[in-house]
Amino acid sequence: MWDDVIISNSSSMRNTSAAQDWTQVFVTVRWIQLVTASLSFLGSSSVIVSVMSQRLRTAPELYPLLWLSSSDLLLSLCWLLGAALFNDLCSRLSSVEQVLYLWSFLFTLNFVWNLFSSIRETFTCCITGYTGQFSNRVSTAGKMTAFLSGALPVLLMTPVFVLSELGHCQDNSTQPYRCLLLDAGAVFVTPPLRTCRLLHGFCSSAFLCGFLITLTAMTGLLGGSRRMLRRAVSCGGYVGSQQRALLRDMDRRMVLYPAVFCFCWGPAALLASLRLFLPSAAQGPTGAALLIAQVLTAGSQGLLNCVVYGCSRSRVFHREAHTQTPLLRAQKHRGYHSLRTTG
Repeated sequence: MWDDVIISNSSSMRNTSAAQDWTQVFVTVRWIQLVTASLSFLGSSSVIVSVMSQRLRTAPELYPLLWLSSSDLLLSLCWLLGAALFNDLCSRLSSVEQVLYLWSFLFTLNFVWNLFSSIRETFTCCITGYTGQFSNRVSTAGKMTAFLSGALPVLLMTPVFVLSELGHCQDNSTQPYRCLLLDAGAVFVTPPLRTCRLLHGFCSSAFLCGFLITLTAMTGLLGGSRRMLRRAVSCGGYVGSQQRALLRDMDRRMVLYPAVFCFCWGPAALLASLRLFLPSAAQGPTGAALLIAQVLTAGSQGLLNCVVYGCSRSRVFHREAHTQTPLLRAQKHRGYHSLRTTG
């Protein structure tokens, strides 16, 4: 009997020590999240203000960027609330975060798809020698993809939210840091109900599937844009130097935005995989390192997208200032060259 007591006390001491160690990690994560989310909020807001000032009615190609920046803005706001609130108000925040994660994935993919379509359209105009006819309205396909990108995450996560409320899954989470980025408190949450465990697994699976689908699709689009760029460079007699420079600028954005996506969500996807398939590994030093890495990267998505947008705009302005006459700059909204000077 005394052996049982000693073993029980030893196990209790180890669990207490582990909980204290993770508490220190969560305190660090909280402050990092406050900083990164604040910077992302400011970055996303600046992109939205810049886009709105460019007359959306006459520049429909800016809408995908506006939707992407809006999702970044909402996500950073949600992270700010999660880092600032540790009470019953944030117990429902995880369901909202799941919708915003998928929004971020799908609107990033939607933006990259529109950028790829722009490259293809511009390349076709260069090869054929015809100037495209551009409308000042968003295309039907653009409206549909934007609608589906916004509606699918809501439809997917609404049953999860309802079942979680019916099963009182949120009540089983008593850790004070449960509202941090990407369910940081899940390490110590052990819902006794089977329904809650299944819902948690479904959310992790949906997050990973959304990440992999977005990554695979963007990789395919990037490969297609690179092939068109190689053809444009080889067709020296058909594509002028200015057109090739324009295509290179657009292709550079095709590389940068997916690179930001991979950098921001890679650690989070790896940590979610460990929690789903190797829970014991996620509770050790590897899990703590990935937890800090994901709050540094995923929490900075709005800021990094803002940096890419700012660099792209400054490069476009610099190129136009050195390659266009005042007459061409005044008429650029009538030619294909005006089409894709967006972030």
